[in-house]
Amino acid sequence: MKKSLVLVICLLTAITAVYSQNEIDALRYSRLSPTGTARFTAMGGAFGALGADFSSLSSNPAGIGLYTRSEFSITPSLYVGSSESRYMGDIREDEKYNFNLGNIGIVLIQDLTMRNPSSQWKKVQFGFGMNRMANFHNRVLISGFNETSSYLTPIVDASQGVALDDLDNFGAGLAYDTELMWNDANGVYYIDMPNGGVMQRKSIESSGAINEMVFSFGANYNDQVYLGATLGVPYISYKETSIYTETDTENRSDYFDSFTRIDELETSGTGINLKVGIIVRPTDFIRLGGAIETPTFYSMSDDFSTSFRSRFDTASSKRASATGYYDYELNTPFKAMAGVGIILGKSGLISADYQYLNYSNARLRADDYDFEGENDAIRESYNVAHNLRFGAEWRLGLLSLRGGYAISANPYKEGTNSVMNTYSAGLGVRGSRVFADLTWAMNDMDDEYHLYSTPFNADPPVADTQITNSMFLLTLGFRF
Repeated sequence: MKKSLVLVICLLTAITAVYSQNEIDALRYSRLSPTGTARFTAMGGAFGALGADFSSLSSNPAGIGLYTRSEFSITPSLYVGSSESRYMGDIREDEKYNFNLGNIGIVLIQDLTMRNPSSQWKKVQFGFGMNRMANFHNRVLISGFNETSSYLTPIVDASQGVALDDLDNFGAGLAYDTELMWNDANGVYYIDMPNGGVMQRKSIESSGAINEMVFSFGANYNDQVYLGATLGVPYISYKETSIYTETDTENRSDYFDSFTRIDELETSGTGINLKVGIIVRPTDFIRLGGAIETPTFYSMSDDFSTSFRSRFDTASSKRASATGYYDYELNTPFKAMAGVGIILGKSGLISADYQYLNYSNARLRADDYDFEGENDAIRESYNVAHNLRFGAEWRLGLLSLRGGYAISANPYKEGTNSVMNTYSAGLGVRGSRVFADLTWAMNDMDDEYHLYSTPFNADPPVADTQITNSMFLLTLGFRF
């Protein structure tokens, strides 16, 4: 019953205002897949106990304490987002490319033993730069013939008993204005093909990223304890365009031919968080690390629009549109992590990280709206996640070979099993002053996409989707 209630809330939200702020947004900006430097990505991001890599400033900032020389690094990367969908027996594929920066940053070292050779505090470090925390570039295509319902079916059902002037501006109102829905003298609303028999097609193209500016400070105590703190300032840029088309391909209606709904969303946001961490070296070959991260407090803005276009067998057509803008706040969950690294002499290392976060603790807020229903949906839909990362590196002179694996646990309490697996491999060449690292990484995730709701006694039409993203990263850096 609880699952059904949450599904109804989610689907009604999608009907009344496709781009109203909801639990989908909370998950999108809470579930990250950090990349950053090529070395960090090649080793599955398992740097919680290793450090001395710029990306560690966004995971365990104590990693900055292991730097012994000042360093600058930059990581251009190529991202390829691929998708496959299965809907009503049809299979569709699509993909999208994106060039971006995985990281750019600098770490400066102050050697305290230069002034006091007996000091137990060996070095302090300062870091500043950017790490990429999520990439939203993708393109999904869904297509299939639906024999049971139309996109307009739940719209007309939800409109019964609603005065004409009170129809939703982004759904039923546009359907009425484009003559896809009409009413009689008793105020009862109708559509032409409520029981389906239409070809449905939807394309969803998204772009953008979460990049985090980091301001970090660290210290090295007696080459045994390393401390660090990072003030993170992540900023969100997200764009989405979805185009839904429904067509009477078999001419079952003498009136309706087709309609198209186009939704556009542009989201921007800036947040702030604090990370603190520690790495200890109890022996020469073992390192232990731990860190916590406060919730990220985002200030967000959504700019969105919806347009309907109808076409009829008489060759006539209608158009109508609506636009909106909204400011709100989003708090993402608290995070904690622990890691272990084993140093294999001067030849290599292996590492493992564990991360805890509770997606149900994300919250939406605004001055003029309490988001009670949306936050209830977040609590009821999402779960605690236990994420794992593993990495290894082996050195052959100046050449290093690397590999990694990471698993991002399913965030949903029930239903969809959306586990994200990431596989990675890379190599690097490191001299005394310059270095270059090259990495390939791929992650895959299964999910479900609901095109729209249906009457409460029917199952919603669902597309099974598989998202596979590939990345190629090149880090160039020098020490001074």
